[in-house]
This record gives sequence, C-alpha cells and structure tokens, in this order.
Amino acid sequence: MTSSPGQRPLRADARRNAERLVGAAREVFAERGVDVPLDDIARHAGVGNATLYRRFPTRQDLLEAVYRDRVEQIGARAAELLATTAPDEALTTWLLEVVRDGSSSRGFTATLKSALQTQGVDVAWCRNRIQDAAEHLLTRAQKAGAVRPDVTAVQLLKLANGIAFSTEHEPDADHQAEQLLTLTLTGLRPS
Repeated sequence: MTSSPGQRPLRADARRNAERLVGAAREVFAERGVDVPLDDIARHAGVGNATLYRRFPTRQDLLEAVYRDRVEQIGARAAELLATTAPDEALTTWLLEVVRDGSSSRGFTATLKSALQTQGVDVAWCRNRIQDAAEHLLTRAQKAGAVRPDVTAVQLLKLANGIAFSTEHEPDADHQAEQLLTLTLTGLRPS
C-alpha cells in the first residue's frame, strides 16, 4: 500500500494499518457483502474506527483500495488478449472473465458500477482502466465485423456488470453468467 501521487509517503505503522484494513475489508466484503458496517471492518483489522476513517474517509475509498489490483489485472488481461487472440474471441473471453470475476466477488460488481457511474477523480483511474480495455477490445471486434457498430464500451460494461451482479449469489454463478453473456453477445452481433 503506497501513498497517492502528491501525498507524503505513509509512515510504516500507518502503512501496516492501511494494509490490515484492506485485507480485513477484502475478507469481510467477501463474507458479508459491501454494505457491512465499516466499524466491523476496523474491528476485524484490529484497529480503531478513527484509523479506518482517517485512511479511507468513504466506503468507496475502501472498496477501491480492495479492488485496485483486480482492476489492474483486468486491464492487463485485455492487453494480453489483444495481442494474442482473434478479435471476437478476445472480446468474448475478456467479458466472460470480467463477469465471472464479478459474480464470484460480493462487492467487485458494486465497485465497477460506481466507477462507471461516478465522474469524480477518485474513481477516474478505475473507470479509465476498465473503459480503455473494453474500448480497445470492442473497437477491434467491430472492425472485424463481429459486433454491431452502434454498441459502446460503456453499454457493454453495463451489460457485463448487470450479469455479474445478478448471478453473484447463485450456486452455479459461473454457468449462469456464461449463459447470460452468450445471450447478450448473440444480440450484439450484426444481423
């Protein structure tokens, strides 16, 4: 856990507390969802709630810290698929992985939804990373004739997020997510 650009580096104890809070939040969000009281996360991390609120003033700040690595991995995966896979297969594979990741994680879909809907600079890194990845994959698939030209990356991400959100509590979430995504992608193909 590092400080943001323009901020002083965290002291060692502050960095450890922040890392403990992020780890505790990851566990508690996975177990109980993202609406859990933040004070419960502070207790789980073994720190006071003032420490939590000083480092993460809002729930969204904490969610972003928890899922930052995941967002970076999603962006990196898109770049890998762009370089190695046919356009339609790259887009389908990436979307399926995003949906599966979201449906298996109570909270990741909420973080992506917030990032896509919020215009603040706090979430710009997440929104930009995900949208850039989706736009590159989508544009390539559209140029190959695999996806209708009127589809936007934001629409595609909203559909993927909706699928992930609607399947995240299902016992066969991966299977349902794959079926729903297949239906969605069929509708996106040119007639």
